[in-house]
Amino acid sequence: MALELRQQLRLTQQLVMTPQLQQAIKLLQLSRLELLEVIHQEMEENPVLEDVPGEMPVEDDARAEATAEPPEPPPLKPVTVEETARTDIDWSTYLEEYNAPGPVYFEAEERELPEYENFLARRESLNEHLRWQLLLSLPSSKEEKIGSAIIGNLNKDGYLRATVDEIANLTETDPTEVESVLSKMQSYDPVGVCARDLGECLLIQMRQLGLEDFIVFQIVQNHLKHVENKNYKAIARALRVGLDDVLSAVEIITRLEPKPGREFSDEEPQYISPDVFVYKVGDEFVIVLNEDGMPKLRISSFYREALYNRAQEFPSHTRDYIHNKLRSAVWLIRSIHQRQRTIYKVVESIILFQRDFLEKGIARLKPMVLRDVAADIGMHESTVSRVTTNKYVHTPQGIFELKFFFNSSIYRFDGQAVASASVKEKIRQIIESEDPEKPYSDKKMVDILKSSNINIARRTVAKYREMLGVLPSNKRKKVQGGQSACKRR
Repeated sequence: MALELRQQLRLTQQLVMTPQLQQAIKLLQLSRLELLEVIHQEMEENPVLEDVPGEMPVEDDARAEATAEPPEPPPLKPVTVEETARTDIDWSTYLEEYNAPGPVYFEAEERELPEYENFLARRESLNEHLRWQLLLSLPSSKEEKIGSAIIGNLNKDGYLRATVDEIANLTETDPTEVESVLSKMQSYDPVGVCARDLGECLLIQMRQLGLEDFIVFQIVQNHLKHVENKNYKAIARALRVGLDDVLSAVEIITRLEPKPGREFSDEEPQYISPDVFVYKVGDEFVIVLNEDGMPKLRISSFYREALYNRAQEFPSHTRDYIHNKLRSAVWLIRSIHQRQRTIYKVVESIILFQRDFLEKGIARLKPMVLRDVAADIGMHESTVSRVTTNKYVHTPQGIFELKFFFNSSIYRFDGQAVASASVKEKIRQIIESEDPEKPYSDKKMVDILKSSNINIARRTVAKYREMLGVLPSNKRKKVQGGQSACKRR
């Protein structure tokens, strides 16, 4: 086989991800709070950026500005610093383009701020609450060591996740000593804490209530699995008591706390700040981007003047630094404006497709995929996917993630399509209206949906039911009984 050298010309195309394009894509998929964090971080690191003081202006012609094409980025050819200061950044264009109002701004409302002394730094944790009770009992050094080890091995629900032998090895003590300290700590507040499983947790609570001599105690001790499966007749047969007595005992069990550490949870509720507001004004829907708290960025006139008119007064490395920061600031501002315009266009397209939903509710939600919006606004599906990720919109029907409007189709018997979210809502309504003593099975719900002209399989109903967090019919069934008190054993 002969080897030879050959020269050949080949013409190819490839997409190069410039740092500026990467930044624009990154900003596009950020949530509003994440964007604010990026902007504040950039303002700390880039002295060229500054925030315009005062309230945000409101642009009248929002639709025209929102659909305007983004400006072309400045050329990045290698030139001298002096040339770049005059040619790379067109300051007259910038002043017209970026110091002018953006597409749509949400005017910040004046609010009365709360008094800071009314805030607590943080809530008391479960570990701190238990350690306070442990020290209050004046333990010996060995008991304090064991108690601290027990507290350190509790999960967020207050359950002990280490065995007695493991704690004994950890504290270099005898297992009987660990059992003694654990028994004392199981009487601490919240009631049921330091239990090793659900059964022990419930038994601790019933001992505190003085129910050791009642059948409810024996049910938890020996028949908790039957309670979970609602096999109350088996419990009645095993204990040789009436079904009404079992139902009364189960009523007591359901009122106990299965997660005693829940009230000390440090998980704070996550509040949603919508990125977009959609209001109905007359017969039209108006889109307003939420700019409340969003800095209105501009280039510092001091640094712009320093690079534009006084460049010779600074050494070359200073001019290079200012120039790089200026270009970074311009690209950040452009990327933010482009992000806001893209969000506006996507929401405008969603309103076009989902107008019936905005007016009449979830039952009128239409099937829609990313391709529909991408074709409507002339963008790629991946761009629409990034825009709709972690973005929320406030509508007359409530607050929804933009992803909510994109769902699969389920066909009716007449060939028309209905959104899967609408079918899920229909299943929720069916379950809410059922008789608690005779809950609908998945097969029965299929028949009910067929009467509504919806063609759906039983496994799909089961999947939607699980997504709604609803148990199967055999576990939803509520057995009615008498009001007799629990009998003693």
